[in-house]
Amino acid sequence: MKAWRFLLPLAWASAWNRRATLGLTLLAIVLASTLMLAVERLRHDARESFAQSVSGTDLIVGARGSPLQLVLYSVFHLGEASNNIGWDSYRRIAAHPAVAWTIPLSLGDSHRGYPVLGTNGDYFTHFRYGLQTALAFATGRPFAAGRDGIFEAVVGAEVAQKLAYRLGTRLVLSHGSGPLPGLEHADKPFTVVGILAPTGTPVDRTVHVNLEALAAIHLDWQGGMPLPGVDIPPDQVGKFDLTPRDITAFLVGLHQRTAVFGLQRKIAAFKDEALQAVLPGVVLDQLWQSLDFGERLLRGLSWLILALGLSGLLAVMLAGLGERRRELAILRAVGAGLPHIAALLLLESLLLGLAGAAGGMLLLTASSWALCPWLAQNWGIVLRSLAPSTDELQLLAAIVATCLLAGLLPAWRASRLALADGLTPRL
Repeated sequence: MKAWRFLLPLAWASAWNRRATLGLTLLAIVLASTLMLAVERLRHDARESFAQSVSGTDLIVGARGSPLQLVLYSVFHLGEASNNIGWDSYRRIAAHPAVAWTIPLSLGDSHRGYPVLGTNGDYFTHFRYGLQTALAFATGRPFAAGRDGIFEAVVGAEVAQKLAYRLGTRLVLSHGSGPLPGLEHADKPFTVVGILAPTGTPVDRTVHVNLEALAAIHLDWQGGMPLPGVDIPPDQVGKFDLTPRDITAFLVGLHQRTAVFGLQRKIAAFKDEALQAVLPGVVLDQLWQSLDFGERLLRGLSWLILALGLSGLLAVMLAGLGERRRELAILRAVGAGLPHIAALLLLESLLLGLAGAAGGMLLLTASSWALCPWLAQNWGIVLRSLAPSTDELQLLAAIVATCLLAGLLPAWRASRLALADGLTPRL
């Protein structure tokens, strides 16, 4: 029993005596542990943030078709809209007693490769992303309501940064998804009145204008082309009815979330035109599940790096047995049995595993704390908590157990060394 009490001090003293070699091995385990934990944390939080690119929205309503296509186009501005929906249909659904607010969205035009979104002031009031985070302005203000803000624009953070836009910059919209000769609204330029703070969402890559502005720039257009001989100057557009005829989609917030399925059924049965209402969180979760291969690939890569770190641990311990022949033989000579020698080697592996897992967790926590604002602003990934989750604790336990298993072979080899082999000098 007395011999067992000295195993921990002996293991610590032996490890400290070989601190240079074991320090490099420990560093490899710490980095591998950090990578594994970081992949798990980023995977989980990126999934949550992706599903909350638009949060607080109960329904997205658009023309009937693919729910995924509707969400990708209205939220991420990817692909093409299957069809538009009438303005009257939008007004009727917006007036439903269960509806608390709506945000109309009109897409189709662009500016130097960035999508242009036509909406109204409710967008800046009710739109949420991440953990119910409201849009904020880095500088400037929203475009004015109605006709007063017809030729005012609010740009996202990436648009302002990449194109070096400031307040007062004048810009020209293009018809369609890209600038083509003859398809620019050069006669009706817009003035930047606001620049949004970074969100890490498609908002950063969007130019926002008033719904009436889209109607105004298309007064002298028909069928996607300018009318020959017709030119309505900007100071004359106020004389026309600029009420939108249709929009691409709209976001819906409800007074009570329990009414979401009832309203969804009513919209699906809407008689005036074929509409659909989708739950954005459900659709985005289905989309993320289709990317499961990428998650498995990242996990496999992190386990491979951990295996490399543990192989280094195994190699160091096996190589160290030759240097420790005399040490282990002396321990046996003073009464330590073969189980004690094996336990000593396993204890050293366990200590390295515990130190590596703890160091990886500390490094990850420090990195998360430092990078949390940057990830939220540039990638839209909101780190929910800096404390380890249940999955991360299970990973830490797996890392420690794997290090312990890596010590089995050196422990077995050490127990096989003869006492005379360690005490006989080698020439």
